[in-house]
Amino acid sequence: MTNIAKQIKYKQAIALFLSGLAVLMVLFPAVGQGQPYPRRNAIVDAVQKVSTAVVNISLEYEIRKRISPFSEFSNPLFDEFFKDFFDPGFGRQYKRTSLGSGVIIDGQRGYILTNAHVVEKTGTVTITLNDEREYEAEIVGVDPDSDLAVLHIKANDPLPSIAMGDSRDLLIGETVIAIGNPFGFSNTVTTGVISAANRSFRTRDRVFHDFIQTDASINPGNSGGPLLNINGELIGINTAIYAGAQGIGFAIPINKAKRIIEDLIAHGEVIDAWIGLWVQDLDSSLANYYNIPKKQGVLISGVDPDSPAREAGLSEGDVILAIDGRKVVSIEDYQARLRNYGVKDRLTLSIWAQGQKRDIRLEARAFPIAKAPQLAYTLLGLKIDPQAKAGVVVAAVQKGGFLARTGVRTGDVIRQVNEFLVREPVDFYKAVIKYREQESMVFLLQRESQRYYITVPVNR
Repeated sequence: MTNIAKQIKYKQAIALFLSGLAVLMVLFPAVGQGQPYPRRNAIVDAVQKVSTAVVNISLEYEIRKRISPFSEFSNPLFDEFFKDFFDPGFGRQYKRTSLGSGVIIDGQRGYILTNAHVVEKTGTVTITLNDEREYEAEIVGVDPDSDLAVLHIKANDPLPSIAMGDSRDLLIGETVIAIGNPFGFSNTVTTGVISAANRSFRTRDRVFHDFIQTDASINPGNSGGPLLNINGELIGINTAIYAGAQGIGFAIPINKAKRIIEDLIAHGEVIDAWIGLWVQDLDSSLANYYNIPKKQGVLISGVDPDSPAREAGLSEGDVILAIDGRKVVSIEDYQARLRNYGVKDRLTLSIWAQGQKRDIRLEARAFPIAKAPQLAYTLLGLKIDPQAKAGVVVAAVQKGGFLARTGVRTGDVIRQVNEFLVREPVDFYKAVIKYREQESMVFLLQRESQRYYITVPVNR
């Protein structure tokens, strides 16, 4: 090869290399700048798409600290002894602010989803958007059993909102993103993976079922914020109610939340599904008696007349093995499964009856309010005066029953059942229906000027 030919070949190689380098610089501008990888990824895109729909929730409420004239003694026995002699309003009044997060689920109508415990105290709720606009919010409805609440704000223009995802097909190990306001640090982003699904855990006063477990950091202030999948879709509502956990966060699955949201917006409360069954746990002796291959399911101990269960052909002695394919192994399981359904939802019960397994399909209803007076007497041994004009007045207590033995008598006024304030008979009946599956109910009773709490066991 001549020198001229070699020079031409060399120049062509140089030109080819430079043109290739130019293409790389266009496709990957970070090359040559000490940054060999693109910084924008799916997480960045998801956060930028969703962050404007995440809000800060602040609740300003008043507390009153009792002042004892004997406080200088610094002895709690004095406070305990003298508290009954001084008006509870006697003392200093303070204002406190609690913080939480929320997410706009309907920007056209101004609906915001958050945790119930974020707004559990009475006070002024303020919503702060990502662009620092502030609105006073109205509480549309609260459901402590699911730890969800819906708020409403009035804005002149449509607000940004989030796309709903699907929490039915979660993948263990898939990447998730949590956004919220932990400790007041607004729009904080953390990432992690789904550690487990369908988790149940107990807090101080209740058991929560079917939660998403994640290792994404969820701290006080994150409560009510969104848990996103890698596409920026809402798959859960973060909750920080599991105190003391490190590296463990929980979120309410969005599919579970959807039904609750609909009920809270439409009715201001959750209307629980009713199929008309009383059940009990199944022990080994009962499993042998009913010839069940292994100890599983719950035994039907009673079927309400004129109920969906009776109409579908269920009977006392049948055993419920699963609801829509999900196993039932205890009363708690049964109640948790049923809470995933609303009025008019159809469900399939897999049962063991007369030595064989079969499926029964039925449609859930709302518990008939007309049955509530009898329900209250059966469960609590209590009748109230339906004509009373000043609150919920006790009309009769069952002789020899718990309330009679405790000293409750005719004329006492019921002010509260669990978290439910009762001002008229229909409120009381709704509360009894709502808490009928619990082992006990807490009453706030008033006699003349004295108020006191009692825990009333539920007679199953």
